[in-house]
Amino acid sequence: MQSPPLELNQAATPKRNPQAWYRPIFSPEHGVYVMLLVSFVTGATAAQAWSWATTLALLCAFSGFQAEHPWMLQIKQRSSFKPRFWVWGGLYSWVAASLALYLLWQQGFWSSPLWVIYLSAFAAFGIDGIAVFRRGQKSVANELITFAAVCLSAPFAYLVTTGNLVPQVGGLWALNALFFSSAIFTVKLRKSKTHSAMPGGVFHAIATLLILALAYFRLLDPLTACAFGVALVKFGFILWQRDWYCTTKIQRVALLETSMALLFLVIVALSLLPAHLPA
Repeated sequence: MQSPPLELNQAATPKRNPQAWYRPIFSPEHGVYVMLLVSFVTGATAAQAWSWATTLALLCAFSGFQAEHPWMLQIKQRSSFKPRFWVWGGLYSWVAASLALYLLWQQGFWSSPLWVIYLSAFAAFGIDGIAVFRRGQKSVANELITFAAVCLSAPFAYLVTTGNLVPQVGGLWALNALFFSSAIFTVKLRKSKTHSAMPGGVFHAIATLLILALAYFRLLDPLTACAFGVALVKFGFILWQRDWYCTTKIQRVALLETSMALLFLVIVALSLLPAHLPA
């Protein structure tokens, strides 16, 4: 018996639509996953505890991060309505908002300092949305704001775990934001239009002065502040091996950034944990 033509076989096989509304959307920004997790863990380490509220806060922060991606994709479409973006953006937003309101209710709602973190994150989301609409989401200013917003997970973890917010947690947030923002300038070295090392050098100089100021005013422990040295070592290594860095595969760049982030986490954690573990 003669087999049917190939065209008929292909026509009989239904094709899966990758844009179907029920297919999940996950952010492809793997570096931000690392940033979110490391910042959150530094905040929990500063609190020196992990409670059920800490776990809910991590789920809230993760859902909020995931919600940003489909909404920004919808903004890029301008007037074109995409049900898939609305479904998954709405689902992630509902989970994040539900958890955020529950944590707020646990801490007295209107009197809780969680409002500062929530409003700051919402403001950063709005600024990012405007930047995406104007096709300026890759600008240095917008990326600095976005990274600073993600690093709010550090004070978020501390606040929901301990129930209060101290000035030193602001120093920890600044340390995380400055450390991860250094990657903005190193990654741009790989692009022909932004290959100058000058912006990166200026940023790292200013960031170092800010870290020293935070340590001087006791908003950062000196040992914790030393963790920013990882960013300086990384930047120096990249300048030394610039030809390799600008031509190597992006996977190796991601591995370098992840390794430095984990080293940063270890230094911060060791400086914040109790000097003596319980017997």
